[in-house]
Amino acid sequence: MTAEPDGPEDRLRRFATIWSRAVFPVTSTSSTRPEFEAQLLPLARRLSEALLARTFDSDAGRAVGAALVDAHCTDPEALSRTLDCVDAYLVLYCGGDGDREDLRARCARLQHAMAAGFARTLRERTLAEQEAIAQAALQAQGVVAQALHASEARFRAVFEGAAIGIGMADLEGNILQVNGALLRMFGVSEPTLRSRNVREWTHPDDAPQTWRLYDELVQGEREHYHLEKAFYRPDGTVLWTNLTVSLLRDADGDPQYQLALMEDTTERRLLNLRLRYEATHDALTGLPNRTFFFERLEKALGAGEGQRFGLCYLDLDGFKTINDSLGHAAGDRLLVEVADRLQSCATAPGEMVARLGGDEFVALTTGPDTQHEVDELAGRIMNALLAPISVDGRELTVRGSIGIVEGPAGERSPAEVLRSADITMYRAKSAGGNRFELADAEADARAITRHGLTTALPTALERGEFFIEYQPLVHLGDGSVRGAEALVRWLHPQHGVLGPDRFIPLAEHTGLIVPLGRWVLEQSVRQAREWREMQGGEAAGPLRINVNLSPCQLTHPGLVQDTVDILERTGVAPDALCLEVTESALIGADDDLLKPLRRLAEMGVDIALDDFGTGYSNLANLRRLPVSILKLDRSFTQSMQQFPADPVDLKIVEGIVSLAHSLDLAVTVEGVETGAQAEQLRILGCDTAQGWYYARPGPPERLHQLALVDATG
Repeated sequence: MTAEPDGPEDRLRRFATIWSRAVFPVTSTSSTRPEFEAQLLPLARRLSEALLARTFDSDAGRAVGAALVDAHCTDPEALSRTLDCVDAYLVLYCGGDGDREDLRARCARLQHAMAAGFARTLRERTLAEQEAIAQAALQAQGVVAQALHASEARFRAVFEGAAIGIGMADLEGNILQVNGALLRMFGVSEPTLRSRNVREWTHPDDAPQTWRLYDELVQGEREHYHLEKAFYRPDGTVLWTNLTVSLLRDADGDPQYQLALMEDTTERRLLNLRLRYEATHDALTGLPNRTFFFERLEKALGAGEGQRFGLCYLDLDGFKTINDSLGHAAGDRLLVEVADRLQSCATAPGEMVARLGGDEFVALTTGPDTQHEVDELAGRIMNALLAPISVDGRELTVRGSIGIVEGPAGERSPAEVLRSADITMYRAKSAGGNRFELADAEADARAITRHGLTTALPTALERGEFFIEYQPLVHLGDGSVRGAEALVRWLHPQHGVLGPDRFIPLAEHTGLIVPLGRWVLEQSVRQAREWREMQGGEAAGPLRINVNLSPCQLTHPGLVQDTVDILERTGVAPDALCLEVTESALIGADDDLLKPLRRLAEMGVDIALDDFGTGYSNLANLRRLPVSILKLDRSFTQSMQQFPADPVDLKIVEGIVSLAHSLDLAVTVEGVETGAQAEQLRILGCDTAQGWYYARPGPPERLHQLALVDATG
């Protein structure tokens, strides 16, 4: 049994503790139990004071009941537990020494007052909360209504003021709402537009998936789709749009409406088409350009089995002369007229004409029977160019060269076809122009090889792929070796040894002949020095080296200085060198062209007129040419290989030799292949000769051996 608390305050705290423990579990408060006990302690003190007061005051009980409500003890169970606690413990702990019967009567009256105060306060609080809730509900309803109104206003503002067209329809395609932008895009009134059904808006340019996507959307199988679509306006014009259609569902998630957003792209599309046209058509003639042509050619070459193609590659003959003489403006007008004529030649299905650039045009035909059609097309083009073209009051005659390529689709690339046509066209131009030629695989291969050689020439000289062979020059009187002609060769990595006829014209065309000729000259002069050093003072006399000069070298300003420098560096006298120039290079030569040769001749260098008799030159010109040797072309002496020789040829050679000797010129004969030929030439008075009868071109060592044999023989 526990000891009873000593003082009134202790007993009061004990009562508050018991009260708090009984009520705290059913109280809606965020306080801890000790904090809640601290709240009840003043209430317990007031009950104690009311219990012991001289005059009983029920207001204290009602105040304590109201205070319980304020302390969040609003649960009915909280009141019941409070009254039980007061009934059991208030008199026991707070009654002191007073009359127990009187104290218990007062305690009962306090409990009734507490219950009344609790009930009244709880009712007032409930009413206040209900009023607050009602007010809040009214206020919230007003806010919601205001928000809905503002939202509706914003939606209408966006809907009507949007720059893109907006329309809403039901799932059957009936149009329900449209905005002003959509009306302006179609150029109709709202009733007219709303009378239409979505499914009526078909267009021939609709993408294949357009209406499949639409059906999937209205059936609820997709939420939206986006594509480019065309619409007809009432006036027949076409409206192009970027169209986005979305599905709108109701609160239960079922499809309800479709919403369409349309952006007018008509002007942008027209601009793109214009840019596309400008990018694929020639600005001057309006014909398709190279880009467009390659697209069509690639499509034609990718056609299915059984399809063929035919291509005519045209280049105007002499167009540069027209440009240079009449000006580019006149040339442009000429090209426009030519383009119009060509366009009229290619009007059948599968035919087209394009301008590749400059004065180059192409005509393409496709189909299963282009072998016959392409020849007819080329013929129409040639006929179209027959009539003169009037430009600035001048009647200009236009001709063209055409290369034709025809074949089955799928075997060659566009680049290969065009290259073959280009090669064939140049073959037609080389044959005199104003004609067409058919592509030939072997001719193409030769041209491609020639191009490859041209490309490889510069590096070949740097890599040391050239070498020189020497063919002896023999004196017809005593048979001694008097020198040799230097003949350059190219040891090509893929094609093997190439003769000068394979690459000298290419070197002349590219300008490489100048450094190549300088290299040949220096190597040959060095070889002549070695021969002279090895020969010593033999009776046959010093060996001379003959080196060919191309027309390009003749016009090069450094010819004389290069020759002088080489002779000085090698220490070789000028009389050991003979420069051979073809007769054709000197036909009609003026003093400026002859001046370098004269300077070289004055130095002591011999000048030989090579291939004499093939250039149809005026014999009187021999007096003004700085030459000391005539090299008679082999065509005059071929008949002498057999006995008896053609008497006409004998008379011609005899006359040339007599003329040359009268002008103090020596005569050398090329192409001597038999002993009878050599003997006949000796009788006619020719001085020296060269040919396979004596020796084929070979390394320098063999010529030195021949020279030694002659010297000791």
